[in-house]
Amino acid sequence: MKELFYLPMVLLGVASSAPAQPVPKAIWGHWIVTRQLPASTISCWGEGEAQKLIGTELAYSAQSFRWKNIRMKNPTATTRTLTAQQFHDENSGGGSNSSQVTFAQLGIKTDHVLEIKVSHPDAGITGATSEIPGDSVLSRDKNAIIFSVCNTYFEAKSHAAVHK
Repeated sequence: MKELFYLPMVLLGVASSAPAQPVPKAIWGHWIVTRQLPASTISCWGEGEAQKLIGTELAYSAQSFRWKNIRMKNPTATTRTLTAQQFHDENSGGGSNSSQVTFAQLGIKTDHVLEIKVSHPDAGITGATSEIPGDSVLSRDKNAIIFSVCNTYFEAKSHAAVHK
């Protein structure tokens, strides 16, 4: 009888931790970081670090993930759908003076969005973070993705959308 109790618990654990997959085709291609987004966050980056990201390129494919000279071969990714409330709760602080970030601040007009996280070893971009720009993105629509570095949010547009 004890085994019957534990079996559903084991199955629930497996279901919630789906294995990593290749980077989804929805973001394959080249993306240009076009602007910093006006989110109400407390960041470990200053204006200088943030401005250095504008104009840089992210590239995703089944074979690689790249930002500037940092390249990951055969990347894997996990995906999940986030609601506006989940996103706010997971990315905002609990106090009145804490970071508060919403879909509206990021220009997301839907009530849910696809989050894609690319797995990689820690990187030393600025010493303040082990993130690589674009390693965790929200797929806003077919022409725009959103990501943060050091709690500073950026928009990247597909190469085709930028060069129309």
